[in-house]
Amino acid sequence: MAAGYSLKDDLFNTDTVTRLANGFADAGVFKAQPFVDQVMAGLAPLELKARIAWIAEVLADHLPSDYQAAADAIQAGMPPPLSTDKTDDDFGHFIYAPLGVYVENHGLDDHLPTSLDLLEDITKRFSMEFSIRAFLNTHEAAVLERMQDWAVDPNYHVRRLVSEGTRPKLPWGQSIGVTQDQTLPLLDKLHNDPTRYVTRSVANHLNDITKKEPDVVLDQLSDWRDTGAQNTAELNWMAKHALRGLIKAGHPGAMAHLGYAPDAEVDVINFAISSDTVARGEALDITTTLSSNTDAPIIVDYVIDFVKSNGTTAPKVSKFKVLDLKANAPATLKKKHTFKDNATTFSLYPGAHRIHLQVNGRIRASLPFALT
Repeated sequence: MAAGYSLKDDLFNTDTVTRLANGFADAGVFKAQPFVDQVMAGLAPLELKARIAWIAEVLADHLPSDYQAAADAIQAGMPPPLSTDKTDDDFGHFIYAPLGVYVENHGLDDHLPTSLDLLEDITKRFSMEFSIRAFLNTHEAAVLERMQDWAVDPNYHVRRLVSEGTRPKLPWGQSIGVTQDQTLPLLDKLHNDPTRYVTRSVANHLNDITKKEPDVVLDQLSDWRDTGAQNTAELNWMAKHALRGLIKAGHPGAMAHLGYAPDAEVDVINFAISSDTVARGEALDITTTLSSNTDAPIIVDYVIDFVKSNGTTAPKVSKFKVLDLKANAPATLKKKHTFKDNATTFSLYPGAHRIHLQVNGRIRASLPFALT
């Protein structure tokens, strides 16, 4: 990413605001330039989410005061729906996110059918996964009933809204009260979707559930495997994506579901690091040689017990390699781990550390080292 890049400025600027305004101007709803001037006058100091809220606030000044009339105006001012020719990564344009916030602000308490119709149409231009959550919290039963229809909608943007909008841990999204017992029947309708855009969302939803109920997800994936409604390759991809957190944590059930036996008879012939002391900003070379008397699919990770600010340690798992270890054919793996200092998301502290070799979720060897 280029130095000085600003996501908020890339998504919300004079050009994109003008694009939004021109849609309404072309539909005869309001004049573009006064709207653009008002938005840009207050935009610069705001962060990304605040910019979305601000544009929605300005929209309220320019749209009709009557909600139904405003809803009709939004329908008239939107661009054509996104193409349905793609199968993945088709989020649309962020500049239409304020339309959903406007619907939250003005159509949440009353006008529910109109608001849901509007969100259904807006999500064909930009995903309404954030805005639908306010309606789930206020009108849970009615929204879940509507989602039964959305889950079989011809437009995959609408179908994805069902799984993404109900995710237990949607990044940036407000918390919702719906349970997995309410959402799993919806995912059951969606798991055999022909578009990766939808199945990726289903897998991410399942990954959220694994944080608290891993066995529920494993049972669901097994049921889908037995049903055979989704093609095997896609369901296997979904399972790997859904279980990624459990695999990283070495969960035996997740390993077994993906065909990696936790008790695989793998011998560690060698496990070594390039030094028993490493400074922050430097790197360790990690080497291991593994062998087996039988063919063995394996996931090899290394786990470092990092010292925290209070002197205790916490493990951090990193990927080494996924491979099919052949019988009586030792495999040597090498990896370089750089201890990046002054990272924005992870702080390094000096002290006694340990590094572990993990094969199919089980620790097979360990070595101490000091970080200075």
